[in-house]
Amino acid sequence: MSTVPQLRQLGLFDARAPRYTSYPPATQFTRAIDAPAAADWIEAIPPGAQISLYMHVPFCRRLCWFCACRTQGTQSLDPVRIYAETLLTELAQLRQRIAPGVRLSRLHWGGGTPTLLPPELMQRIADAVFEAFPLAEGGEFSVEIDPSEIDAPRMAALAASGMNRASIGVQDFDPLIQKSIGRLQSFELTAEAVRLIRDHGIPSLNADILFGLPHQNTVRIADTVQKLLALGPDRVALYGYAHVPWMSKRQVMIPENHLPDSEARLALFETARKLFMADGFAEIGIDHFARPLDGLAQASSQGRLRRNFQGYTDDQAEVLIGMGASSISRFPQGYAQNAPATGAYTAAVRAGRLPVVRGHAFSDEDRWRGRMIEALMCDFRIDAAEMAERHGFTPSRLRHLFAPLLARFGDVLQLGPDGLRITPEGRPLTRMVAQLLDGYTTAPGSHSQAI
Repeated sequence: MSTVPQLRQLGLFDARAPRYTSYPPATQFTRAIDAPAAADWIEAIPPGAQISLYMHVPFCRRLCWFCACRTQGTQSLDPVRIYAETLLTELAQLRQRIAPGVRLSRLHWGGGTPTLLPPELMQRIADAVFEAFPLAEGGEFSVEIDPSEIDAPRMAALAASGMNRASIGVQDFDPLIQKSIGRLQSFELTAEAVRLIRDHGIPSLNADILFGLPHQNTVRIADTVQKLLALGPDRVALYGYAHVPWMSKRQVMIPENHLPDSEARLALFETARKLFMADGFAEIGIDHFARPLDGLAQASSQGRLRRNFQGYTDDQAEVLIGMGASSISRFPQGYAQNAPATGAYTAAVRAGRLPVVRGHAFSDEDRWRGRMIEALMCDFRIDAAEMAERHGFTPSRLRHLFAPLLARFGDVLQLGPDGLRITPEGRPLTRMVAQLLDGYTTAPGSHSQAI
């Protein structure tokens, strides 16, 4: 790991950068991509292809203050049921547009809180999905589970529907930190959710925790990590809390005066990272950890790791279709995003239209820049042979492109005949290095801290 003075000199602690779960980032989407464009892309999916499907349920019983996702609160299941009917209608419309024989490599339910759905509705949605698009051999069906919104009947419905990967949000187990982010969730409650998951035979468990929360210090995050390890997750995402109250109004509730500064954030990350590594996890990209036999670790070791809107994935499908309000689809031709507001989304679906309202069509430059950024984010290297084969890059063109990166970051980057590599010491700078390959400009303050 680079020394703190070196990272400070290179600007890590003052920088803001995209997370690059897409390229270009969603901040570059425009209304030039609409429903007819998205329909053309859907209809171009070849018969028998494998695709991924993401279904967004934007409702939560409680609105956690730290969250910047597109969600809305509800104390009644009535709007959830109405929304689910709209999802089923959108699914039926999608099925009519797609060529026959398409199968799913991945199905993910996210939110919001998908486990707000009552058991019979979970089963109905899953049945409809798999009737339209059967799960391919080796495919995954994963669901985000809120430990405060799960019980035996709902878990049984998910298991019976074929869920084989569960994802739980932990964030932090410390009561003071939980109170400061509006998410009270005891270790005991989380442990009970994990017991339900395991008792119902779900083979894989993901967990998310955050660093950079108010009142966090190295002692508290170490305690959270050790408690999480006791629950036996197969995969962990260690995300940096993104404090963006200008984008997510509920974050004004977060006590800013108790947020750790950038150097303290790095110390928090390093404390957690070392504990995961000591427990036998493989380090995946910039912020994930996985058991060596987990699919993510296997993909990372074999050079098959990918990046998408859920973070890192071993999914190789070229098409990801997002369903529900605000969901984003990725096609070989570009990105398409549904209407963010549930009202506008519902109106479009009921009118028989795709609810797409914006997106981005890839240029050739987007493709090679996007692949370079993904390679850095996944593998910390850009392979010269791959860029020559896929995009026609000559060694001299690569040297010219990489010159500004080498001038900016010096010896934390290494250039050789096989391409460009970020050294282990330079990995905290990965998002900043990737940003130098970004062909788009964004307004200052548009993105979260680079660490």
